[in-house]
Amino acid sequence: MNPIFVKNKDDTVIEMQGTVDSRSLEDKDECSLNSTSDRGPQIPEQNEATQSEEIAEPKHLMSGVSGIWRKRALFLKFRSRIDKQQQSKDSVFFRDGVRRIDFVLSYTDDRSDERKQERRKEYEANLEKAGLELEMEDKSESDDGKTYFLKIHAPWEVLATYADVLKIKVPFKANDIPNTQDITVQWLFKPFQLPDDVMHPEPDYFTSAFDKEKIDFFLIDNTETLFPPSTRNRIVYYILARCPYHKEGSNDKDKKGIKRLLNNGTYTSAFPLHDCKYWKRARDPNCESERYNLYNHWAQFSRFYKEQPLNLIRKYYGEKIGIYFAWLGFYTKMLLFAAVMGVMCFIYGILTYHENTWSTEICDPEIGGDIIMCPLCDQKCGYWKLNSTCNSSKYSHLFDNMATVFFAIFMGIWVTLFLEFWKRRQARLEYEWDLVDFEEMQQQLQLRPEYENKCTSQRLNRVTQEMEWVLNRTTADFIAKLLLCWTTVVLWHTPGSNLVSNANLVAWGPLVSKVALIIACIIGVIAYRLAVYAAFASIMKESPTNKLQLVGSLITPQLATSVTASCINFVIIMILNFTYERVAIWITDMEIPKTHLEYENNLTRKMFLFQFVNYYSSCFYVAFFKGKFVGYPGNYTYMFGKLRNEECDPGGCLIELTTQLVIVMTGKQVLCNIQEALKPWLWNWWANRKACNHPESLYSRWEQDRDLQNFSQLGLFYEYLEMVIQFGFITLFVASFPLAPLLALLNNIIEIRVDAWKFTTQFRRPVAAKARNIGAWQEILNGVAILSVVTNAFIVAFTSDMIPRLVYFYAYHPGTEPTMQGYINSSLSVYNISEFPEQNLPDDDENPSWFKSSIITTCRYRDYRYPPGHEKQYSHTMHFWHILAAKLAFIIIMEHVVFVVKFFVAWLIPDVPSDVKARIKRERYLIQEYLHNYEVEKLKVQLSQSHNQNNPNSTTPEAVVIEKREVFSDYM
Repeated sequence: MNPIFVKNKDDTVIEMQGTVDSRSLEDKDECSLNSTSDRGPQIPEQNEATQSEEIAEPKHLMSGVSGIWRKRALFLKFRSRIDKQQQSKDSVFFRDGVRRIDFVLSYTDDRSDERKQERRKEYEANLEKAGLELEMEDKSESDDGKTYFLKIHAPWEVLATYADVLKIKVPFKANDIPNTQDITVQWLFKPFQLPDDVMHPEPDYFTSAFDKEKIDFFLIDNTETLFPPSTRNRIVYYILARCPYHKEGSNDKDKKGIKRLLNNGTYTSAFPLHDCKYWKRARDPNCESERYNLYNHWAQFSRFYKEQPLNLIRKYYGEKIGIYFAWLGFYTKMLLFAAVMGVMCFIYGILTYHENTWSTEICDPEIGGDIIMCPLCDQKCGYWKLNSTCNSSKYSHLFDNMATVFFAIFMGIWVTLFLEFWKRRQARLEYEWDLVDFEEMQQQLQLRPEYENKCTSQRLNRVTQEMEWVLNRTTADFIAKLLLCWTTVVLWHTPGSNLVSNANLVAWGPLVSKVALIIACIIGVIAYRLAVYAAFASIMKESPTNKLQLVGSLITPQLATSVTASCINFVIIMILNFTYERVAIWITDMEIPKTHLEYENNLTRKMFLFQFVNYYSSCFYVAFFKGKFVGYPGNYTYMFGKLRNEECDPGGCLIELTTQLVIVMTGKQVLCNIQEALKPWLWNWWANRKACNHPESLYSRWEQDRDLQNFSQLGLFYEYLEMVIQFGFITLFVASFPLAPLLALLNNIIEIRVDAWKFTTQFRRPVAAKARNIGAWQEILNGVAILSVVTNAFIVAFTSDMIPRLVYFYAYHPGTEPTMQGYINSSLSVYNISEFPEQNLPDDDENPSWFKSSIITTCRYRDYRYPPGHEKQYSHTMHFWHILAAKLAFIIIMEHVVFVVKFFVAWLIPDVPSDVKARIKRERYLIQEYLHNYEVEKLKVQLSQSHNQNNPNSTTPEAVVIEKREVFSDYM
């Protein structure tokens, strides 16, 4: 039983003697304790004056009744008002049930901090001057009893004014171009499509930028529904970001915007509201319940095979989030083709598993068992037999075979098709979502408030011929740019004209130091590999792992070193990731980019540079450096003067690159998915748990959304970054692991639904933002695609053993018929054990029991050098130079073939579909024609009105207006 509280005129709260059973309140919320009715604001709530009258009114009714009936009468009188409060608590409308809540600000009132109170007072007064309407929720109504909520509504006049400023497009004519889509095959895709009652297909219109002075030019049925909630909250946030909080006449120009007020603690949060609970449809018919539809038809994993409701995503979250999910869905679909081809190549490796001659020779006790190999490290490594690498050489064939070359070429073409077809898809979305020419408008209109605050002078814009605010440029800035040129070359990023002071030179210092830190960590991992290999070799000299079931025979010193080093490197990668964001944001803030687009692009380039070095450096080391600068017995090369460089197995380093790729790529994807789902869920669970501790309060819509996770300014940045890093793994090193696209495909199917679940259930509704494309990520993808051709060509040539085998097969085979017999013996050189320097010889107790120094006088090593006793002993043979020439020739041929095909495909596929081009041209033509006719008709009306004033007997102005409307309706 809960007591009833009533407010007096002086805002004091009195407790009524009567009580109400909380079980009678309808619609329990997710806490199962707080009543949150979804019936919406169907009955307007009474104002304070009316409420106080109700308090006074029952006195004459209670004069002749007992005390208990007086309590009962008073309770019944206030029951309707309490119900109205309950109805409005889970609503997206003001208390009047008419005005929609477009934005919510919250703060905890600190009576001792007068500065914050003064800021809020001035800021809210300026918001009202800007035309916004405000409504306050007292802290006594909040679940914690100390948080105020300021609800903001933008009336039509404000929406129209800023829609004109922001050039928001509005329909002016129905699309008259017939749809050319082939409907004969649409039934094939029916199982993958969502029903129309979910997709809500809307009529296709030609649109034009809104003009407040030409409001009757557009198709407007209802001003209240013309702009969807996502557009409304974008307009309101535009005002909030530029509204000052200083007094009139003050020189504090930088005291502006909700962002600064959030940073200094004046407000604790600012967010638009979700339209309903995600698990239950809103009862108010004026609420769209789009969140409910998105949760049921998009965020459920059981819908993984269904198309995404992109138009609904765009309508609810805005174009920027919509374009991300469109790109992610398209990327996932294209991965299906790469995954199928990769599986086919892997199956080819399985089918030819027992047919590779070189593995057979390695495993043969009479061939591999008789070949004694030189120690792989100094002192702690003994001599070993070649057949100890039997299993690794066999498994290496699964990925290192003829299909590897084909798959590397295929992926070079696939990545081009992916990027070109995405450009076409993106162009179609740009048109359908009214984003054509949006970038130019954003550059001109949506300057960052931080940039505007730093501007101190004006100059004439040669394009617009208007005065614009600019930053002062000094000679020191120019010198700073010159000093940073080397940084620009190394970091692939051009600071451009955004350097405004010598402080920027200091700001780029952490960027260089951060990359240096990553490189230092990689060198540390390499040093670990070199140092720990000797320990593993000493421990495993008698193959104790053979006693382990299943995997024991697979564990070798090389594999143990590679796996542990990969795991350590992965842990370092995850640790360093936590520090990147702050450094990159700090540097970008110091540059003071002009627009939001420039800010995001600059931040994107910096962060990708960090991640590129962080994630790929270990793979580059294994692929292109390990085993390449080893030297030969008696003349080894050392790192740090004492750590001998690593050698590859006789089967090649490709299997180690595969191991590194699988651990880093798979580990990252699994960890990121768990973190993305678990972290916000735990935070929200804790917030809701605390809210449930107040059963007497109503858990309002704004409180529910306040307790959700905030959608940070980086927003989609980490989502894009995760996918682009994955894209790099499946393109840069795919020649070493054909199953990488399959792993990426499975991950992305989960990723789409995890992201959808996060957005609909765990995050506050983000402020809608426009974006015509994926921004700087497009440049990065193009760069990775070009680099992938080079890296895969080098992997096949230098990491794989494909080229040496082909050279032997065609040029050095014994007999008259090409054969691979004797390849292993040909690929190993001979060294005289007696010529080993003292520091290279293994300790006496490190040699295996079968090694007899009196019998075994030579050992073999992986290289092509003349044997001892030859006049050119230990120098490279002609076989080596032939292989090197073949490798270089292969790289040149493969790169040229793939690049020619890439450029031909890119030229063959237009970036913009022909029907989209026709629609854009048609729309621009109609805008010019209709605007011309509109101005002509407007001029006719003015002339007619002027004529009527001079000739009263002529047609009345009302008749002229009616005639004008009729003519105008013909245009519509």
